[in-house]
Amino acid sequence: MRRQLANALLFQIGWFVCVLGGNSPWLLIAAGVLCVHLLWISSWQAEGKLLISVTLVGTLLDSALQTLGVFDFDSGGPLIPLWLILLWAVLATTLNHCLAWTAKPWWRASLLGAIGGPLSYYAGSQMAGVHLPLGVWPSLLLLGLIWAVLFPLLQGLAYFLHPTYRLYE
Repeated sequence: MRRQLANALLFQIGWFVCVLGGNSPWLLIAAGVLCVHLLWISSWQAEGKLLISVTLVGTLLDSALQTLGVFDFDSGGPLIPLWLILLWAVLATTLNHCLAWTAKPWWRASLLGAIGGPLSYYAGSQMAGVHLPLGVWPSLLLLGLIWAVLFPLLQGLAYFLHPTYRLYE
């Protein structure tokens, strides 16, 4: 239980540092969050593939959404900013830990994704100056649909990559 609470706290620290710090030296704190997670809560051997996989999936998804005009970071490149890429890695640390309870039944992950995903993007848009060119409500509805499907898939990926590592079982 203490490790799950520590994981949740580390995630919140990482989220705020990424969103508020942007592409600045503050990202070193988020990298530190990943290191603490891998040293104290888990290990690279247990979750390295998951962290890389979720980071790649998230980077590709958000980069595609940026290209489609769902959000705009003023970065000018085809990829999302480094702070958001790192945020995907920080999110990956929660799948087998503080958010493991969402994996079964699948609808828990879907419900959390449908609500938490868009709220996270909305908060990020307000705090990090991310633009939502489609408008707030159309963007949130679209992101809610995407995350209602995406989060159960991420939980499935976490299980696939390490089926015996689940803390909730």
